[in-house]
Amino acid sequence: MKIAVTGGGGFLGLALCRRLVERGYQVSSIARGSYSELAALGVRQQQIDLSGFAALSEALIDTDAVFHVAAKAGAWGEFREYFDANVRGTRNLIAACRMNGVRTLIHTSTPSVAHRGHVPVEGGDAQTAPVATRFRAVYPATKAVAEQAVLAANSRELATIALRPRLIWGPGDRHLLPRLIERARAGRLRLVGDGSNRIDTTYIDNAVDAHLAAFHALHGKPTAACAGKAYFISNGEPKPIAEVINSLLRAAGVGPVERQIPFRAAYLIGAVCERAWHWLPLPGEPPMTRFLAEQLATPHWYDMGPAQRDFGYRPQVSFSDGLQKLSAALRAAPA
Repeated sequence: MKIAVTGGGGFLGLALCRRLVERGYQVSSIARGSYSELAALGVRQQQIDLSGFAALSEALIDTDAVFHVAAKAGAWGEFREYFDANVRGTRNLIAACRMNGVRTLIHTSTPSVAHRGHVPVEGGDAQTAPVATRFRAVYPATKAVAEQAVLAANSRELATIALRPRLIWGPGDRHLLPRLIERARAGRLRLVGDGSNRIDTTYIDNAVDAHLAAFHALHGKPTAACAGKAYFISNGEPKPIAEVINSLLRAAGVGPVERQIPFRAAYLIGAVCERAWHWLPLPGEPPMTRFLAEQLATPHWYDMGPAQRDFGYRPQVSFSDGLQKLSAALRAAPA
């Protein structure tokens, strides 16, 4: 069976490619870059921008299933860049799947499509926490449009599903943990609020397990219970955000973050930063945005019941076990 992974060189994409290769699938990566880790796995690499339809369609010839992991993430950036990557790219992928007879499309979405500002999501599922209608950032706005397009495309010819993994972490992370470490060491990391708001996270192996479980439940079964639906994915262990951040830092050998900033102050600073970065403009990302302040200060945790019921997802690596694996990997990594 031939399977394509968009964004195969990213954190989740690479872990997914590795597992698929181990299971004996013929795997190709569709990404803008080329990656030595994928070459070592024997993954066929196709350097393609998803906003270009012709090359994308050609890349999916004789493909049975697609894991759509690629996206432009972040709390700040140009609208067109997010739209081209997340909306136009996803629409092109759906059309290319249909044109080439691809049978299954597993789309990696994000829980932030269902976040409504500072309103808590506690134990929610895709029905009780539906897609929001207003967004503080372009990333969740464009991901929401992409997710809705994927779910609307579900049919007997192309079975689709959207997974919303929350804060993926673990060995191989090149984004979340490095940024936490950098800011903590520079003394620029603060808890927004008192750090007691509980959040879900997802260990990388569990995120891969969820994608594979969804694939096996859906492929060749267009009337499967999970077809055309969205699901939150996490470890199912909501913890105070202060505990999450400081546990990750401890695994990396970095001291805890104890300094706090009130939510209202962080939100105001975010609004000021957004204006400054928009009008001046300033390089890089703002240190704070309204979206980021809300994400850091609001309870966000979810019900894993629907994912377990409809496609058998059960987290296998606990938060504490994941920390041990992360710590061991970081110690073994070359300096």
